[in-house]
Amino acid sequence: MILGVGHFYRLARAGYIMAREGVFALLDPTLLPPAAAPLVRVANLFAGGKRDGAGKALVRALAQIGPSYVKLGQFLATRPDIVGGEIADALTALQDRMEPFGRDKAVAIVEKALGRRIDEIFVSFGEPVAAASVAQVHVAEARYEDGLRKVAVKVLRPGIEGQFAVDLRDMYRIARLAERYSSEARRLRMIEVVDTLARTVRLETDFRLEAAAASEFADNVAADPEMHVPAVDWSRTDREVLTLEWIEGVPLSDIERVAAEGHDLKAIGRNVLQSFLRHAMRDGFFHADMHQGNLFVDKKGRLVAIDFGIMGRLGLKERRFLAEILYGFIIRDYKRVAEVHFEAGYVPATHSIEEFAQALRAIGEPMHMINAADISMARLLTLLFEVTALFDMRTRTELVLLQKTMVVAEGVARAFDPKLDIWKTCDPVVRSWIEENLGVKAKVEDASRSVAELVKLATRLPQTLLEAETAIQRVSKMAEEGVELSDRSLDALAEMRRRSDRWFLLALSALLLLALWLLK
Repeated sequence: MILGVGHFYRLARAGYIMAREGVFALLDPTLLPPAAAPLVRVANLFAGGKRDGAGKALVRALAQIGPSYVKLGQFLATRPDIVGGEIADALTALQDRMEPFGRDKAVAIVEKALGRRIDEIFVSFGEPVAAASVAQVHVAEARYEDGLRKVAVKVLRPGIEGQFAVDLRDMYRIARLAERYSSEARRLRMIEVVDTLARTVRLETDFRLEAAAASEFADNVAADPEMHVPAVDWSRTDREVLTLEWIEGVPLSDIERVAAEGHDLKAIGRNVLQSFLRHAMRDGFFHADMHQGNLFVDKKGRLVAIDFGIMGRLGLKERRFLAEILYGFIIRDYKRVAEVHFEAGYVPATHSIEEFAQALRAIGEPMHMINAADISMARLLTLLFEVTALFDMRTRTELVLLQKTMVVAEGVARAFDPKLDIWKTCDPVVRSWIEENLGVKAKVEDASRSVAELVKLATRLPQTLLEAETAIQRVSKMAEEGVELSDRSLDALAEMRRRSDRWFLLALSALLLLALWLLK
């Protein structure tokens, strides 16, 4: 696969900015593939002595390259399995802030999206109060049956979708090249990483989808006294406009103000972590961007979440996996933790359960030998994924997103209660879910579902057997007679090969010219 001129220019620019900011300065060329080592040495000539850490350098570079790369950095902050824990932690500080595009443009977008004049939609529509790469937020007032209410109006930034589309195509090209030539890239599923980023971008640039996520999340937590989600105003929401209930609360980023309002800091820390676990295991749908800026506490002491662009989902299989893993470490049943990995098919059967259990013991036992305040569930999951990689467990993107969200949620919780006992905090949520979903009642329900599936399979069996017989006959015929290609097909293949060679020469020439231009 050859890079086109446009792809090459944009990626070369991104590489140059990264080199200039010192992203590659801390790489050891001796540990790189032979072909890559000279490129890193040349790139470091542009660093100008900047050596203040790859994480900080990457944050600076991504902020300069453009909004798509800011989103990439924020997404990679959820993937420590790719960039490493230190860089992932640094990327959490990447701020998605841009200059606002002005009230007049926002009004035009709102009027076009909703098909009415602004004064017919809102009683008042203020200046932007926050601006990021995807959208900006305005405070407005809307009239409802019970009177005027303040709302938050999120407006999509003009032209952002086209810019994201171009940059995502570049990222797909690089991911495909990486998976073609690197077994490690295939293990990390680089194409799937870009797929996930693309889905996230689609969610963030179509506010109907974000509204649906907020609505589903609100339904899930409606009976939870410690959690609140702002209501969606569907009549004032469309693809480019999202209208939500205005939140009167204190952001968790302002701990002093939270304390001054009289809230119980330890209770808030406990609620953050337990709420996250409850959403992940009970609902299989969790807020995957739970940093302090997206969490508030209202006057009733409830946690209030905003910004539903990045959400995580877990199927029943993954939820059972998570619950049994955490519970197994809590009660120190490492054999059961190992068995769960094998039963889920995450670790190949070629490995030994006993050897895997021994590796898990090396992770779990130190956790029980230290003070409760020093135990980190996020660290536990990080070590777990490091060990599973040694046993050929392929990356599970939904579990990695879960693990990174745990890191962020635990960090927020610790900020409010530095001595938070992670085992005691997680135990009631995990134990309750296991009793409800893995107990006798759950097994009976599983058996009922299995019988229903067998009945469905039986009704489809005759048609399935007929299709299988037809397929076998076709394969047998091909084996006996061979596969023939028409002259037209052969000519097309030859032309494709010639075109590929021409593009290769063009790309190679462009690469040499760019290198000469950079080094002159």
